[in-house]
Amino acid sequence: QVQLVESGGGLVQAGGSLRLSCVSSGRAFSNYVIAWFRQAPGKEREFVGALKWSDSRTDYAASVKGRFTISRDNAKNTVYLQMNSLKAEDTAVYYCAARRGGLTIYFAESTYEYWGQGTQVTVSS
Repeated sequence: QVQLVESGGGLVQAGGSLRLSCVSSGRAFSNYVIAWFRQAPGKEREFVGALKWSDSRTDYAASVKGRFTISRDNAKNTVYLQMNSLKAEDTAVYYCAARRGGLTIYFAESTYEYWGQGTQVTVSS
C-alpha cells in the first residue's frame, strides 16, 4: 500500500519559489510513476508534471515547463516539485499521485491509484 503525504505549500509572492515534497509512508516508489496535479478554485484538477521512477523520465504541462522541475531522493523515497517564477495563476491545491508500473508518463488523473491529501499554494500578485 502506498500512502502519500505532501508538504511545502504556503504563501509566496509572484516571482518567488516553493518546493513541494511527496513522501511515501508505505511501499517504496520503485516502478511507480509519481505525478503532481493541481486544482484551482472553480476549476478542474489538471496535470502539472510527472516522474517515471524506473528511468527518471519527466514530463510537464506546457503551462509550467521551464519553471517547474520534478526530482527525487531515492534514500528518502521522496519526490519534489520545485516551482520557480511563480505566477498568480499557479495558485491551487497541489496533489501528489502515484500509479504502479506503466511504460510511459500518464496525464489522466483516472490512471493514478494513490493520492495525497493536497497542499495549498497561494501566489500573491
